[in-house]
Amino acid sequence: MKNERYTTWLYRILALILAVLLFFYVNSTKSSSSGSSTSSTGNTTSLTATKTMTVSVPLQLNVNSNKYFVTGYPSKVKVKLKGPLALVTTTANTQNFKVYAALSDLGVGKHTVTLHQEGLNHEIESSIDPAKINVDIEPRRTVSFPVKVRYNSQNIAAGYSAGKATSDVTTVKATGAANEISRVKQVIAQLTVPANTKKTVNNQAVIEALDSSGKTVNVILTPSTTTVNLPVTSDGESQKVSVNLNAKNGSSGTSYKLSTTSNKVTAYGSASQLKALGNSVDVDVDVSDVKSKTTKTVTLDTNDNDVTAFDPSTIKVTVTATTK
Repeated sequence: MKNERYTTWLYRILALILAVLLFFYVNSTKSSSSGSSTSSTGNTTSLTATKTMTVSVPLQLNVNSNKYFVTGYPSKVKVKLKGPLALVTTTANTQNFKVYAALSDLGVGKHTVTLHQEGLNHEIESSIDPAKINVDIEPRRTVSFPVKVRYNSQNIAAGYSAGKATSDVTTVKATGAANEISRVKQVIAQLTVPANTKKTVNNQAVIEALDSSGKTVNVILTPSTTTVNLPVTSDGESQKVSVNLNAKNGSSGTSYKLSTTSNKVTAYGSASQLKALGNSVDVDVDVSDVKSKTTKTVTLDTNDNDVTAFDPSTIKVTVTATTK
């Protein structure tokens, strides 16, 4: 009898333990399911996040470019993109869309046109800045012009002369609006000549179209650069000579000390001129306005010394006045 009672109580205890374990198992499963749901919601939120970006893109014109020439429009415009984060980021990086102005149905003259975009995903909202632009449509014209070389002749060193400049390009084609082409008065190749040039210059030069006032005209030049050769040669023989500084127009009772870092200069001229000059050149320095110490820029006089030129043509002289 006792064994039967013992067995009965044992079964009851085991059943209770199993019930408790089952209870905890069910609650654990629900908690895990709830966690997965939360995680899934978090991922969905991440995937559907929105982003706003502004990008700069080239502006395209829909126009018959063989017939018309358009001026006044910006080369780039700004586009504000708003939409799913991944789409906006990819679109901003690839810029696989375009912004354009539809001009095909417009005639000659000035117009205000609305800009449009093409190629954006339908999930992306966009706005263009500026939304409208002003353009001037003119008949397209192409005219040939001769090219003239221009340079600063003052940059040729003393005692040297520049010969005739030659350009690889002698004529160019200027293309643009008819009213702009009519403004072109000359086309020049602007050659840069370094200061105190003593040898032939052979460099690239930019070609420009200029109006009657010397201002650049907005046309396309083909080609736009050329190589220019400018021969530079000596005017005659040359020789180094010493510089003798002489104070002129000084005050009585005052002594003057003159010094310069240019103790020697180069004189240019014919053989007879250089022989007559000798080994030195006298340089007069006006000291009438010197009260203590000052530095003057003095020009070497070619007429007084009967030569073609001096290099340098001017020297700096320090004058110190002392009362006796």
